[in-house]
Amino acid sequence: GCFDVHFIAESGDCVLMRSADTSKPPYVAKVESIEAAGSRGTNVRVRVRWYYRPEESIGGRRPFHGSKEVFLSDHYDVQSADTIEGKCNVHSFRSYTKLDSVNAEDFFCRFDYKSASGSFVPDRIAVFCKCEMPYNPDDLMIQCEECSDWYHS
Repeated sequence: GCFDVHFIAESGDCVLMRSADTSKPPYVAKVESIEAAGSRGTNVRVRVRWYYRPEESIGGRRPFHGSKEVFLSDHYDVQSADTIEGKCNVHSFRSYTKLDSVNAEDFFCRFDYKSASGSFVPDRIAVFCKCEMPYNPDDLMIQCEECSDWYHS
């Protein structure tokens, strides 16, 4: 049917896009631009920049990746607006850790991902724990009162 794509999303919004494989969770993308095609502008296309989930990256999911973590990739694509399921929020790592509650549409991003090389920017981030792994916000951390180091609980 006919719908107003601006009601769904506009440039700069983050959206969930339906996967062709219904067993997979929806893809997370940032809308770069929206264009209408077809004789009456009925075929609406969106140019998106994909966010990758850790398991979609070359290195795979690591213990420090949060369950809601995504990487902003350099992979652009044009998709039908019909595949947009709705808006979502991709927070900075800092603002994500300050959320009172995390909803289904909340994600966070602390890395840019170069899809061709599989490399990350930044390639180093602060580590908080004796295990020298970056902080996974899903894990409870305990601070040692004597040395102020952080540990997984």
